[in-house]
Amino acid sequence: MKTDLLACPLSHQPLQAAPPSLVDALNVDIRRLALRDSSGTLVRLPMDSGLLRADGQLLYPVRGGVAVLFAGAGIVVQP
Repeated sequence: MKTDLLACPLSHQPLQAAPPSLVDALNVDIRRLALRDSSGTLVRLPMDSGLLRADGQLLYPVRGGVAVLFAGAGIVVQP
């Protein structure tokens, strides 16, 4: 997925492809029903990949090749 034109809808920081290891770890939490998005909603659908904000603090899921770039859909990434 070409990401050089994509930006975070909240901060307008650029987005880049997330490392597969991070996506895998988040998908484990999703299967355990232990992951919420930034709006507090339980994330139930696994991700194919993700787009990580430039500061590394928020990840937007990609499902079926479509990036979910809604403000509340971001997942806070723990340092």
